[in-house]
Amino acid sequence: MNAAAVPRTPAAPARVPAGPVVVARDVTRVYEIRHGAFRERARLQAVGGVSFTLDAGRTLAVVGESGCGKSTLARVVSLLEAPTSGALALAGVDVVRAAPGARAALRKSVQMVFQNPYGSLNPRKKIGAILEAPLEINTTLAQAERAERAKAMLARVGLRPEHYVRYPHMFSGGQRQRIAIARALMLSPALVVADEPVSALDVSVQAQVLNLMADLQDELGLAYLFISHDLGVVRHIADEVLVMYLGLAMEQGPVGSIFARPLHPYTQALLASVPAMAGAARARREPLKGELPSPLNPPAGCVFSTRCPHAQARCQAERPAARAVEGRQVACHFAETITPARP
Repeated sequence: MNAAAVPRTPAAPARVPAGPVVVARDVTRVYEIRHGAFRERARLQAVGGVSFTLDAGRTLAVVGESGCGKSTLARVVSLLEAPTSGALALAGVDVVRAAPGARAALRKSVQMVFQNPYGSLNPRKKIGAILEAPLEINTTLAQAERAERAKAMLARVGLRPEHYVRYPHMFSGGQRQRIAIARALMLSPALVVADEPVSALDVSVQAQVLNLMADLQDELGLAYLFISHDLGVVRHIADEVLVMYLGLAMEQGPVGSIFARPLHPYTQALLASVPAMAGAARARREPLKGELPSPLNPPAGCVFSTRCPHAQARCQAERPAARAVEGRQVACHFAETITPARP
């Protein structure tokens, strides 16, 4: 997708709050799977010790194949699920150790935009009622003031005042996603978790919604945790990239560095899957081969060793820890010696 071809409208700079919005340290999420009444429960580690810091006005994109744990990480950060272990702080508040009342208050500072704009809006309610619901539940504002704020938010996301009294089925997919974004912003959150927010939209509409999100970020100082499998979208919107595989972070760093010179073999394989028009560029690519191992029985050493073309005996025996290489974190024993593939 060539989303960058659509020009962004410059927005006035926002006052960015001091301090990081999200700090995650070795966050894990483990599920117990029941195979039968008389069999021992299996443990599925959906997220296996992920760390990152996300500041206001910045976008962290989490990428990887289906089943890598990126959506589970999104649910943990958005407080829909509690981490099994590790430390997670939102706006300086320790989520893990916070009292129930404090956790409830924190939920207003993080909102989600979901993948499917057709399924995330109540078809029986008018748009005005959908937008006012967060204010009605979480504030003491009168109905007139709630309506005023809802109409102002509609204008902010590029919709007209008459849309306030219409139903979701009267809108296109792109308009519905604009409504979903407006609903997420009604409580003025510091963090928006966007889980595949444009994957269900046409390419031209994707670019419009991405540019809207970028403009809102500039205007409001929002932090985005952006979940996506589309690397073209990620390259356009992200400041940093976190590459996940079987619940673990393989590579993490600035988007420009990772796209220009990917160091982990898995990152190289993901970038090799991006469509290319040039025949010479296509010939250099080595797409990912083999099947994803079962998360219930991951490889003993490096979890990517069963599909890595550079795997050695050490890879099968020892799981690599993330370490600093060329300005990013890479979980690979041989990151310095592997020749990076061109994206």
